[in-house]
Amino acid sequence: MDGVLCDITRSLAQGSARVTCLIPPGADPHAMALRGSDRQALSSARLVLINGYNLTPAMGRIRVNAPVVPVAERAVPRNKAPDPHVWHDPALTSAMVQETAAALQPVLGSSAAGALQRRRQAMQAVLKQLGSWSAKQLQTVPADQRVLVSEHRAFSAFASRYGIRELPVIDAFASGGSLRPSSLSAISKAIRQSGTKAIFAEALPPSKTLRRISSVSGVSIAKQPIYADGQAPGKSLIQTATANVCTFVTAQGGRCDQQAAAALQQQWAAIR
Repeated sequence: MDGVLCDITRSLAQGSARVTCLIPPGADPHAMALRGSDRQALSSARLVLINGYNLTPAMGRIRVNAPVVPVAERAVPRNKAPDPHVWHDPALTSAMVQETAAALQPVLGSSAAGALQRRRQAMQAVLKQLGSWSAKQLQTVPADQRVLVSEHRAFSAFASRYGIRELPVIDAFASGGSLRPSSLSAISKAIRQSGTKAIFAEALPPSKTLRRISSVSGVSIAKQPIYADGQAPGKSLIQTATANVCTFVTAQGGRCDQQAAAALQQQWAAIR
């Protein structure tokens, strides 16, 4: 499985099944290459869960005996944006929880059905609160600064849910990913006109390209990254989501309720 599905599946299954995550937190699912140990795990799996929407191209080429369920594709069948990162909207994450629970039910068996559904409901309740908490934090950002400038398109679901303007500069301006002088000029102009106070990296240290864009545009890179492709190392789905929101909000001049964020994580961690 890939991305946030690791946390979702582990939280749903608890000790009822052995869950193997093929993509570690912080890794890039787009560039994933299957190792020998991964192929061995897949060969003995009873169920394989993937995000779908070609988030992990390597998983699209696997041949296994177990059912392969593209969870995000099933949860969000009418994804209008060419962006597989649907979990940045907690409501869509909740739909992924629903689909994951449905896929797990035949594997865990009828004896685990009651506990599985209780966990599903508890997880969806936390995600509903996460959506409300996120909206409240984002409202503290001045309206003309509610713009998320990043290298690549990965936050369409986030932007659509909360009324944020998304500016993925490489995808929007660089033909074939190549940053020509004309592209750099257009990117710098768009960033300066956007009203943003920061450019957001997806990992630290920022790429050479992003540092160059920052230098030419005169807009600094946020001190903390916004994790696009899954969970932050050592963090849960909830911790990553709240950290992303707080990173964006504080960099753009808003205020973030860290105490309420910690309470959401405690609720998530207490699900059994």
